[in-house]
Amino acid sequence: MGRHERRSVQLSEYSQRMRSYSGYERGIEDARQVFDRKPAETVMARNILLTGYVNSGGLLSAQHLLEKIPERDTVSWNAMIASYAKHGNGGSGTGTTVISGHAQRGQSEEALKFFYQLLQAGTKPDQFTCVSVISACANLADLKQNMQFHAYTIRAGFESYVSVGNALVTMYARCGSIEDAKHVFDKMAVQDVISWTTIITGYAKSGHIDLARHLFDSMSERNVVSWNSMIAAYVQHGSGEEALKLFGQMHQGNTNPDWITFACAVGASANLAALKQGKQIQSCIIKAGFESYVFVGNALITMYAKCGNIEDAWHQFDTMPEHDSVSWNSIITGYAEHGYGKVVLKLFKQMLQTGINPDHITFISVLSACSHTGLVNEGRQYFNSMSQDYNLEPGIEHYACMIDLLGRAGLLNEAEDYINSMPYEPNVGIWGALLNACRIHGNLELAIRAAGHLFELEIHDSGLYVLLSNICATAGRWEDVAKIRNMMKDRRIKKNPGCSWMEVGNIVHSFTVNDSSHPQIKEIHSTLEALSRRMKDAGYMPNTNFVLHDLENEDKEHSLIHHSEKLAIAFGLINTPIGTPIQIFKNLRVCGDCHTAIKFISETFEREIMVRDANRFHHFKDGFCSCGDYW
Repeated sequence: MGRHERRSVQLSEYSQRMRSYSGYERGIEDARQVFDRKPAETVMARNILLTGYVNSGGLLSAQHLLEKIPERDTVSWNAMIASYAKHGNGGSGTGTTVISGHAQRGQSEEALKFFYQLLQAGTKPDQFTCVSVISACANLADLKQNMQFHAYTIRAGFESYVSVGNALVTMYARCGSIEDAKHVFDKMAVQDVISWTTIITGYAKSGHIDLARHLFDSMSERNVVSWNSMIAAYVQHGSGEEALKLFGQMHQGNTNPDWITFACAVGASANLAALKQGKQIQSCIIKAGFESYVFVGNALITMYAKCGNIEDAWHQFDTMPEHDSVSWNSIITGYAEHGYGKVVLKLFKQMLQTGINPDHITFISVLSACSHTGLVNEGRQYFNSMSQDYNLEPGIEHYACMIDLLGRAGLLNEAEDYINSMPYEPNVGIWGALLNACRIHGNLELAIRAAGHLFELEIHDSGLYVLLSNICATAGRWEDVAKIRNMMKDRRIKKNPGCSWMEVGNIVHSFTVNDSSHPQIKEIHSTLEALSRRMKDAGYMPNTNFVLHDLENEDKEHSLIHHSEKLAIAFGLINTPIGTPIQIFKNLRVCGDCHTAIKFISETFEREIMVRDANRFHHFKDGFCSCGDYW
């Protein structure tokens, strides 16, 4: 082995040490000393040292070394390109390196300026430069400018490179021009797995989930990234069942799932509240050796919380070897959704003690927890601390939380002041929060004013129309109720029917109001009638204000007793062992009368009952609810 080769091998060993050593300063120092003893070493040795700096995160040192290399070859530039792509950090330098760095860290306009300077200097760009500039164009989402640069890639002869074609597909997809993305894809002389995965992802993100699946099925070769893209697309579009079916096909095939696959599958289970499937996937995760991956652990926290098992969510969090900000956000959000506001605030303090700073998501969960537990002063303090202590500008979601917090507490005037003074144009979430507060406190005048703003936004959310209709019905203004229904009809807005379901014996049983389709419906109705008598004997009085039709009281009571959540609970009482918990789910907010009735049922039958509605979890036990009737 020659002298240069021995020196290069030695540098390579130090480079590996720099990459793996937890305190990489020693590795850097060793490698630097070797280089300093023979500064005029070969370009290969310099590139090895340069790569070592890059892999260890020493970007400034890498830049200084690059400036000392008199003749920079492709490997030198590629090392820096890779470093900026990985670390997303800019700095001084020239050419492809700086363009890539600016594009990766979102400063796309700066990246394009450097590209034009590169051309003016007479430097010839290569395909790597081209890919970085296309990435910058994609970030800017300027379709006209992007098409101009696409034309440049054709003139410069770069379009034939697969990596350039893939970048162009991504660029057009991110601009919302999926047709142009497909045109580039179809014209590519060679389409690799990345090409197919890119166009599939583009179609999925543009909402064309069926076309994405058609392309996926057309692939002659798939890798784990292809499977992950399609599974993730289903999860993001709320098609959890399809995601799990595809996960099953992958698991049975020749492609081994990775940690991303498992995290997506766990996410699908969470969205479906499919606890049993989630636990089965967790067993596969353990067998595959991914249980220590933070990303997977975070998905499991969310899964257990969304499936109603907050205790197992905490166990998952508590047993994880390490936590990141997403871990803390997941467990904080879980407890917030279950109504444990004081626990949320305690966890928030523990998070700060670990040295992890909160982000916008953390504060949404914290403010929501304060809202649902009546912690008004604490909510104000946390809202103000965002900008004062953490340099976080509150977003419109945080203002919506504050309006909800103040509104639930009956501070409607202060809530309206927040709306008038906030630096955002009020959206559906803002007016919807105020409208819901008006429902709670029976403020019809303000409700009509808030509804007027909602109608100006031409909303198509049937829930908000129903909410206003409820307010008018409670006030006995049946003419207004009729007007709202006619408005919904004219705007072709259909009310989502209330539906409740529960799983017994691996079968999901669903119920709608006044349901008569279930095989056990006669037994269910009989149980409800007996249940109603026992509850009345215990002091339950049906709240007919929650009947949204102008009926006689007897008919109103009959309507109430056949709400979907009561049907589901009666089914659970019939088909589950005495004393065991009952868990049901509802697609809409649980009604106030059902909430009261379930408290009586939990005490009368000595059952724990968990209800997950569209907004949160309710845990009923011994006649009480975890929400403290503050919901």
